[in-house]
Amino acid sequence: MAVKPVVVAINTSGEATARRIAQAIGADLHGREGRTCIEPSFANALDHIRTLFAAGIPVIGVCASGILIRAVAPLLNDKRSEPPVLSVSDDGSVVVPLLGGHRGANRLAGDIAQAIDAKAAITTAGDVSMGIALDVPPKGWRLGTPETAKTAMAAILASGGAQVTGEEAGLSEWLASVPPADGAKIIVTSKAVPNAQDNAVVYHPQRYTLGVGCSRNCPPEELADLVQGVLDDADISSKAIAAIATVDLKADEPAILELARSFGVPLRFFTASELDAETPRCATVSDVVFAEIGTHGVAENAALACGGTDVTLHRPKVKSAMATAALAMSEGVISEPKGRARGRLFVVGIGPGQAAWRTPEVSHFVSQAEELVGYGLYIDLLGPLAFGKKRSDFPLGGEEDRCRYALEQAAKGKDVALVCSGDAGIYAMGALVFELLDRPPEQHGVSEAARRVEVVCSPGVSALQGAAARAGAPLGHDFCAISLSDLLTPRADIVRRLKAAAEGDFVIAFYNPVSKKRRTLLAEAREILLQHRPADTPVMLASNLGRPTEHIRYRRLDELEVDEVDMLTVVLIGSSNSRLAQLGEGPRMYTPRGYARKIDGDLS
Repeated sequence: MAVKPVVVAINTSGEATARRIAQAIGADLHGREGRTCIEPSFANALDHIRTLFAAGIPVIGVCASGILIRAVAPLLNDKRSEPPVLSVSDDGSVVVPLLGGHRGANRLAGDIAQAIDAKAAITTAGDVSMGIALDVPPKGWRLGTPETAKTAMAAILASGGAQVTGEEAGLSEWLASVPPADGAKIIVTSKAVPNAQDNAVVYHPQRYTLGVGCSRNCPPEELADLVQGVLDDADISSKAIAAIATVDLKADEPAILELARSFGVPLRFFTASELDAETPRCATVSDVVFAEIGTHGVAENAALACGGTDVTLHRPKVKSAMATAALAMSEGVISEPKGRARGRLFVVGIGPGQAAWRTPEVSHFVSQAEELVGYGLYIDLLGPLAFGKKRSDFPLGGEEDRCRYALEQAAKGKDVALVCSGDAGIYAMGALVFELLDRPPEQHGVSEAARRVEVVCSPGVSALQGAAARAGAPLGHDFCAISLSDLLTPRADIVRRLKAAAEGDFVIAFYNPVSKKRRTLLAEAREILLQHRPADTPVMLASNLGRPTEHIRYRRLDELEVDEVDMLTVVLIGSSNSRLAQLGEGPRMYTPRGYARKIDGDLS
């Protein structure tokens, strides 16, 4: 999914400019709380800009450049993957692309400048001298020699131009600002150029779609070798391929997924009936394939369906023992391949709630998602990051419905984020997602299409980690986590685990300690633990971690009262070795690892 830029307004003085920009380029608009009248709003500008940048969202700040620089500076790492960052003066007179010039920032700056009658202060050498960035060709074209782009651009700048050869008609408008000159070459071709000189840059028009099929568990190298043979026979570079296509039954086929990854192109899927509609244009028709899956062919049909009505069959189906491949060709470039993408389900944990404890990867997946699914409170905690996205809220107790819905939506080819608090794999939805995928259909599993989606799990800061960080280091030695909810776990099993953890002298984190109806297990746990550790064992109660109403307090184990604990409280029970020290900044709870013994020479 293409990520929309966000225009950020810091003050009232820039609000009108921000609104003009957002409207002109179809961007989202966020405003500083209390200083603008824009919704959604954010409280801290630096934190918010940093969150957007970490999520891979292009940021257009109507503010001083220094604010944006200070916000993203700690995250700068790889210019090839970082999103554009632009600064616009409050009065809208100047647009400055600060980062991502070759990832769309310069082009975006030009669009904004034209829309609001501003000056685009572009400093990238190629854009200044020639009006183009050689490593960012237009849509539908692919750079064939990224390794020579920098040296070729230097040669072009030194000589004042370049020799353009090959199939340049489609790029003629883009290259119009490059005057003819010796010293550098721009080669436009569908063919592979294996040994390009350092002063040459190669562009490939993406005019071809590759259709493939294979038997289940086809070796990836067999499919790859077959496809390479087809390309070699046609004398076509793999970078001239716009997309790879196949039947939707193969959405989880490892060989096909690996092929698309190695080519770095979109992978598109079609139903059997959609493929069979292309049969009149095909060279090969198979009744056997039709009887098996409902289409008279896969490879040729998929190549034609993916390219659309403008393509023709360029290379009929070839086959190996377990795979087939075919090529279709368009007279022009294919900028938008047809078909559905493989759906992705991002199973994400957003931490206890505050943005600072949410990982950049989770923020990135949320920004990529077309739909957010989860308990409403958790989606609310995403703040402006969730603005403008479709959301499907489910109540507490609707966990299976929530996961099933998310999987089935992803089965439609969508990117969906299943939003959990803490870490999605710790007492959250991660395990249920995989349980549904593992269940047979007759046991209320999910559809076959849902079984073929890509499931991506991303770690989050768990409640026990957040509580431990607030306390000090109570998890410094062996620990365990136990849920005291007997809704899904038999009470006898919980008691058995409590006794084992007590005897093992583990530090224990209690999840789901009480509810309105469950009030007795926490008291029972206290009594079990008191049989194995001192009465003054430190206990930490952490409620609403990472939120404005966060409340931390400490108790002795024998003074732990059920009535001061609720479902939003994490209970950390120390081991017999845990300590509650009164230090300069207040009480700090920790569990020694045993280094004192090492210093005293007791350890071999």
